[in-house]
Amino acid sequence: MCSHGSGKCCRGDCYLLHSSLSPSCNGYQNDGVMIAAASDAIWGNRATCGRSYRVRCIGATNQDVPQPCKGTSVVVKIVDYCPPGCQETIDLSQEAFSAIANPDAGKIRIEYTQV
Repeated sequence: MCSHGSGKCCRGDCYLLHSSLSPSCNGYQNDGVMIAAASDAIWGNRATCGRSYRVRCIGATNQDVPQPCKGTSVVVKIVDYCPPGCQETIDLSQEAFSAIANPDAGKIRIEYTQV
């Protein structure tokens, strides 16, 4: 069973953000480019702000890009909230998404672990 913050690997979906994140965690502090927004699945009423997660692509959700994964992982810092109705677990910055998957996929299946 997945328990966020337990060190166990969790699974979810991930979207590529096509716009910059609006920083609801740290204001406009520069947190670099390996950043992400968390959905309600892990947000925890802002408890996830500033936490880091190792994210790895594990599969496709887009039939047009059946093999999106690059076989790598990336560590991202949660700096924003994915608005209500957001079905995925984590929205990655373009730089972070591109490090683990083909950006043309737009959405991928992921494993993630808090680090």
